[in-house]
Amino acid sequence: MARLHSHRKGRSQSMRPAVKKSPSWVTYSSDEVVSIVVKLGKEGLTPSQIGLRLRDEHNIPLIKTTIGKSVLSILQENQLATSLPEDLDVLTKKAVRLREHLEKYRSDHRNVRSLELLESKIHRLAKHYKKNGKLDMSWKYSTTVAQLA
Repeated sequence: MARLHSHRKGRSQSMRPAVKKSPSWVTYSSDEVVSIVVKLGKEGLTPSQIGLRLRDEHNIPLIKTTIGKSVLSILQENQLATSLPEDLDVLTKKAVRLREHLEKYRSDHRNVRSLELLESKIHRLAKHYKKNGKLDMSWKYSTTVAQLA
């Protein structure tokens, strides 16, 4: 798939394992993995950060092969998931940082354009999540709301 706002073709990604079962070196039971995910979720980590911690510190390459559920579904079952999807939340925080930068450096015209592109990306992603029911239909991006979050 092509990049959204550039002329580059795409990005390389690592390949997931072809086998859909848990690797032999994973010694954790499914209950232990769920308790680790819940503990990390209570610390305030995002699902991708939890996945990285499990990979790096606990030698669990994929949650879905071990338990059969994703990290986000485990967090939702334990009422630890955030109201905004993770990628939309990251984009809004990035837009807030960029807007603060532009208030300090008003003549930075290149970043004015990057803020426009970023906000259009937020609007497109919000439209997608509203259509799929992952985001409330009344949610609307504005810079004042994003600064409060």
